[in-house]
Amino acid sequence: MGRLLPDVISTDPKQMAVVLIGFMGAGKTSVGRALSRHLGWPFEDLDDRIESREARRIDQIFLESGEPDFRRAESAALRELLTELPGSPRVVALGGGAFARPENVELLKAARVRLVFLDGAADELMERCDREGRVRPMRRSPRQFRELYEQRRASYLRADCRIDTTGKSVEMVAMEVACSLGLE
Repeated sequence: MGRLLPDVISTDPKQMAVVLIGFMGAGKTSVGRALSRHLGWPFEDLDDRIESREARRIDQIFLESGEPDFRRAESAALRELLTELPGSPRVVALGGGAFARPENVELLKAARVRLVFLDGAADELMERCDREGRVRPMRRSPRQFRELYEQRRASYLRADCRIDTTGKSVEMVAMEVACSLGLE
């Protein structure tokens, strides 16, 4: 297979991209915003890019077009985002299912970004989702939530590092991410 993206990454920490992965409720967006403020880097949530490209909210895409079409749009948005990264440090939050798809993992590995898995206890993640009150198409029953979490967790564990978010503040997790990547 040919190269998907340029195989160039700076060893200068100020020229890196940090990509946050993890299950729904792990805090990818909140931690991403806090980390971007701390580092002085731009922040991007891949779901926001998808909504902009598709001119619909994520829940509408799932409802009107189904998960397969959403996943295609997600991969296209990720590919577009990764082509913009070389030489442009950025903090990026992916949706919970993005890293569970082999084609997206391949794109991310080829881009040589720093992958950080934000983990947490399934019960706490579910509680955060409930408190948030946001429509999450993949959030159905508590049993289904736990099953999907366990299914995806094996993929997430392939990240460069894992940060446990259980019982921690957003700022604390952001600082832990920065320290673990040597960006302090």
